[in-house]
Amino acid sequence: MKSEPRTTSDHDKLLDKSVLREFPKTELHRHLEGTFSLKTLHEIATRNGLGLPADFAEFKSRVQFPKDSEPDFLKFLSYFKNDWYRSLEDVEQITYHSVREFADDGLFYIEVRFSPEHFAYYNNFDRLEVAKLVVDAGNAAAKEIGCEVRYLITFNRMKQDQYEMIELYRALLNLELPEIVGIDLAGDEINYPPEMFTEFFATVNRDGLYRSTIHAGEVSGPDQIWRSLKSLGASRIGHGTSIIHDPELQQFVTEANIVLEQCITSNYQTGSWVDERNHPLGRLYRAGVPVSINSDDPFIQDSDLTDDYIKAVEYFDLTTDDLVKLNETTLNGAFVSEVERGRLHKEFQRRLKTFRSKFSL
Repeated sequence: MKSEPRTTSDHDKLLDKSVLREFPKTELHRHLEGTFSLKTLHEIATRNGLGLPADFAEFKSRVQFPKDSEPDFLKFLSYFKNDWYRSLEDVEQITYHSVREFADDGLFYIEVRFSPEHFAYYNNFDRLEVAKLVVDAGNAAAKEIGCEVRYLITFNRMKQDQYEMIELYRALLNLELPEIVGIDLAGDEINYPPEMFTEFFATVNRDGLYRSTIHAGEVSGPDQIWRSLKSLGASRIGHGTSIIHDPELQQFVTEANIVLEQCITSNYQTGSWVDERNHPLGRLYRAGVPVSINSDDPFIQDSDLTDDYIKAVEYFDLTTDDLVKLNETTLNGAFVSEVERGRLHKEFQRRLKTFRSKFSL
């Protein structure tokens, strides 16, 4: 699609958060554990006596990465807690209200990933019960706000070996939850390379029920991306910023339509790519490499998906047509059937028409 000439006023409109918030968005890379409703989490923390400030402003400053902080990977990770939950009702409440807030970002389709292990760990809740509860609560909230949600199960390299992963994966299949559409491998890329998980992904790929996305090339080089694609059969790559250093790899993922799930704000805060204005997303998009804009962990980051859209518009001089193309690419990378994909494209165009009409964009 060729972008039409835009005026300064068009660009100014896109930099207005109240306008861009209403742009119909699709997202492929967001962790439920990093996207919590802050108000609901404060209620849970107060109810469970977790020793956090009762004052909401003080609570907020304690549980989110400070916006004025220098990038710090270990500091960023320290904000992820798995001891919030004292009951399954806590898990249900935080999921429901967190998904309800997707409406604030203009989301109409999202694949949100979560780790049953995260929610179950502190109290040793049943992992399968947690998974079903998250999906049911998320579905209820999504229906109320008119957003379609699918789920990816996150397996953490540092928490389970591949045989434990296979065991949990097999058990999850018995739940027969059609809204679960994929597998996510997250965690330490450097000390837990792809070769440690080949049997797990061989099992997933052989079954052919779920597709997979692998965190790779965020803090590692492009070789990690190559190995995730070749050894694990990844359908998408989480982050993948180091691909900017490998033109051959860029050509490979373009020809194979392997979408890169890129996250500008997250990459800055973790220190994996501190020069936001020179983030690879802009150059990769201009080169025709399939990329998508994602929020990753907006609760932790004290940001939202619209903030990342504003950065993309400002830093990479994107137009409305560019945002449309990026969302079409995102939908093309979604883990859905071709029939569902066609339906989602039509719904996107319907919502886009409303947005363009309202804001003359």
